[in-house]
Amino acid sequence: MKPRHHLYLDKALSARLDELAAKPGSSKSAIVADALRAWLDRQAAGELDTMLQVRLDRLSRHLERIERDQEILLESLALFIRFQFTVIPSLPEAEQKAARVLGQDRFESFIEQVARRFAEGKRLSRQVHDRLAVKPEGQA
Repeated sequence: MKPRHHLYLDKALSARLDELAAKPGSSKSAIVADALRAWLDRQAAGELDTMLQVRLDRLSRHLERIERDQEILLESLALFIRFQFTVIPSLPEAEQKAARVLGQDRFESFIEQVARRFAEGKRLSRQVHDRLAVKPEGQA
């Protein structure tokens, strides 16, 4: 047996409940139970939203840092490429083979330095980020 409850409603709300209950197949108890269930479910959803909001805020900040770091990386690469194309002249055909060999050796050395820095936990990107964070806004 279901427990009995005594509720007090204002006249306008009571009249609306009477109108709804007058429809075939419905009752005041079913309408009030459904409404209360829906209201309580929304309360639980609100608590879940609150818990998820903290995590979503944390993820948003993390994604913003990733985006900022990516912009720094792309800007650095673009500046390097522009520097290479505008400052370094093309080599004569006779010197290109020797330059490629030297370039390959320098690239291998570069890769070794990157691997060593990662193994030691030193990140140039962190140093760049720290420098950018210290500079006042609007200063290049």
